[in-house]
Amino acid sequence: MNVLKISILVLLLFITKTNFSQDIVTFKAKDGLTITANQYIMDSTYSFILLFHQAGYSKGEYVETAKKLLKLKYNVLAVDLRSGETVNFIPNNTALEAKTKGFKHNYLDAQQDIIAAINYAFLINNKPIVLFGSSYSASLCLMEGKDNSKVKAVIAFSPGEYFEPQIEVQEKVVGYKKKVFVAATQPEEKYVKILMSGVTDKYKTVFIPKEGVGEHGSKALWKTSETQREYWLNLFLFFKQI
Repeated sequence: MNVLKISILVLLLFITKTNFSQDIVTFKAKDGLTITANQYIMDSTYSFILLFHQAGYSKGEYVETAKKLLKLKYNVLAVDLRSGETVNFIPNNTALEAKTKGFKHNYLDAQQDIIAAINYAFLINNKPIVLFGSSYSASLCLMEGKDNSKVKAVIAFSPGEYFEPQIEVQEKVVGYKKKVFVAATQPEEKYVKILMSGVTDKYKTVFIPKEGVGEHGSKALWKTSETQREYWLNLFLFFKQI
């Protein structure tokens, strides 16, 4: 499929309407914290894409993106992780509960929230899942997705070494055997390529925009991003592989 045809298909993703149900759902992490998420269902038989936000944000990071991803014939779960706050006027209910009830809520503590989301979505139809992370959650997704049998692929926007000195992500992802799409800004390119150096080209796609600097995290896909179509085009090409 040539670039022109792909570009037309991406354009159709932006303008075509979809029918879906949207609900607020909750489920428990291993330590008992209640996790809140927005659930978008296109078809109960479709696989899920699980969306996780960057630092200081909430599931509101994906108010635009989730509905576009539905058009790729996936269901979507946009999750509030325990480390975060508010974005696009949408509060992080999980983080609020964690702070109110005294649960640990650092970056690494949120990994159990990702595991809980995977288990929740997988129980719906037993279909392999795509993890989609932004900034610190991108790194968590890369680490969790590597050996979790319920995960078929990982999308990571602006991953980095956010957990040092406890954990080095570069070391954790060596020998990846699943398809991974990593997107970053032009200034992040050097660091992201080092981070992913232990993953062979057979499994990884590293995308850096050429038409502009880009945006940190999944904000790169927002309509306010000058390079959003470039990001979407390459993300769509990745989905064609999986």
